[in-house]
Amino acid sequence: MYIAMNRFRIALGSEDAFETVWRTRRSRLDAVPGFRQFHLLRGATHDDHTLYASHTVWESEAAFLAWTKSDHFREAHARAGDHKVHYLGHPQFEGFTPVEGA
Repeated sequence: MYIAMNRFRIALGSEDAFETVWRTRRSRLDAVPGFRQFHLLRGATHDDHTLYASHTVWESEAAFLAWTKSDHFREAHARAGDHKVHYLGHPQFEGFTPVEGA
């Protein structure tokens, strides 16, 4: 198993727009070999931003890396900058290989 996460710092007032982008996107992840689960998580609100994390679970790191080189990935990210969401910096990627768990 492999878990891929991106953290997003979203400017205050842009939370609804950010969540709408994720709810209305056409990800097609269910058609990607090795994909298991997706979650969008809303974290704490700070003075200038609200923290979000996208969380995907994959069969393996190889399956995740194959997706990042696929047409599915390019299509899913093609219009990422077209939305009126105020990001504070670039998303921060974090990849994890589970050590223990059910």
